[in-house]
Amino acid sequence: WSLGEEGASPARPKDFLQLALDDCARWLELEPGCSDAARKKAELEAKVKQKQEKLQKEVMGKLKDLGNTILGKFGLSLDNFQAEKDPATGSYSINFKK
Repeated sequence: WSLGEEGASPARPKDFLQLALDDCARWLELEPGCSDAARKKAELEAKVKQKQEKLQKEVMGKLKDLGNTILGKFGLSLDNFQAEKDPATGSYSINFKK
């Protein structure tokens, strides 16, 4: 059994944490009153969320680095811009600051 099996490739390995969560969800479907299944599912959901947040932070950091590389050629940085969310509409306005 390896990552090279069905559905996975070296470029896209299987997400075993997500597969375990899917298994727990199915376990709960089969045994709705099982407290072990519910506890394990909640545990795995927290781990999946933590993993997603870590990945999002990493991706945003890389995007910021890329943006700073491009803007640096013009003497600017992403730190020169401020995004503010309008709570009424949910849209963002971007302001330039020095």
